[in-house]
Amino acid sequence: MADEIQKMEDKQIPKGRIDLIGCGRLGLRIAINLMQVHRGGPKVIGAFDGQKIDGGDVIFTLLGAEVGQSKPDFIKQLCTHDEKFRNVISYPEYIDDENIGLIEGDVVIIVIAGGNTIPVASKIIKHAHERGARTIGTAGIFGFGDENIEIKDISEYDDSNPAVEELRKEGITENHLVLTTNKLIRDNEPVTPYTLDEVAKIITMNALKLLADQNDKNSNR
Repeated sequence: MADEIQKMEDKQIPKGRIDLIGCGRLGLRIAINLMQVHRGGPKVIGAFDGQKIDGGDVIFTLLGAEVGQSKPDFIKQLCTHDEKFRNVISYPEYIDDENIGLIEGDVVIIVIAGGNTIPVASKIIKHAHERGARTIGTAGIFGFGDENIEIKDISEYDDSNPAVEELRKEGITENHLVLTTNKLIRDNEPVTPYTLDEVAKIITMNALKLLADQNDKNSNR
């Protein structure tokens, strides 16, 4: 029995790679969740963001970050695992046509914010799908913290969410998980830490399920 348990434990090791595009308040929470996964989870976390920490990034400074520090670099700093077990690779740059090839994850989480992010997000999704990767993104996560959070394939949404519709116009019509509170900037509601905590939890759970599927698929090749 002890040998059987050991064999099962030996199989439950980190495998595969999850790329996190956007390392702001939500991305940081997701990264911390992924780092803490035990008995599985990603072996590699790719953290992408060109932004530096400022005084308004309170969750970063509470965790010991320095103002002016790169956000992906700080995420790498937080990961105290032996790199052979789980490694965070920091990419302190924004994604564009020149560097999109750096995205190599089996699962790609897109949580970029600020301005119109749809064109960049759609390029990332298309690149990931061409590689056979799975993708997750958001379409509005505003709210006070008691909203109903939805997550489903983009093909399952109706036409009431403009962020979803914009992605569809860019050609993203299926095989992309979208999470939303159905509250957007137009609704004049805040983004609270309570909402971000819950969104990060749900994205993490779904990313891990997708990664497990990808790992199973790769092992059967």
